[in-house]
Amino acid sequence: MTYTKELHQGKFNPKNPKKYRGNVHKIIYRSGYEVKFMNWCDLNDDVLEWASEEIALPYRSPIDNRIHRYIVDFYMKTLGGTYLIEVKPERFTKPPPKRRRTKKYLQEIAQYGINEAKWKSAQEFCDDRGWIFKIVTEKELGIKY
Repeated sequence: MTYTKELHQGKFNPKNPKKYRGNVHKIIYRSGYEVKFMNWCDLNDDVLEWASEEIALPYRSPIDNRIHRYIVDFYMKTLGGTYLIEVKPERFTKPPPKRRRTKKYLQEIAQYGINEAKWKSAQEFCDDRGWIFKIVTEKELGIKY
């Protein structure tokens, strides 16, 4: 399967629906990265159960200081542990490189701050339960451009 950088969405139909925790008729992917991860969860024998966008966590936005809901990309239970997984292009997991303060740059800084707040909330949620929070990028998915 060829992966492009464009965002694409669709409905995922698992080959192993008994492993899915949630409504198997409403599994939506929002990127090529997500559909690749879904296929991996569905077909990997070490994955006992998984779900997409089934867990919502509160987080405090650094932009407006209000509580919002973070819907985590994936829940996954494996032979080795239980995980919350965020699937993101690697470039979104780091602060944007410093450059002229354009509107786009300021939006990227704000989005990165929001992502950090979400990930902190997910890490705390996982720490409380003995779970693992992981950000999966194209590197872990084996996607090359």
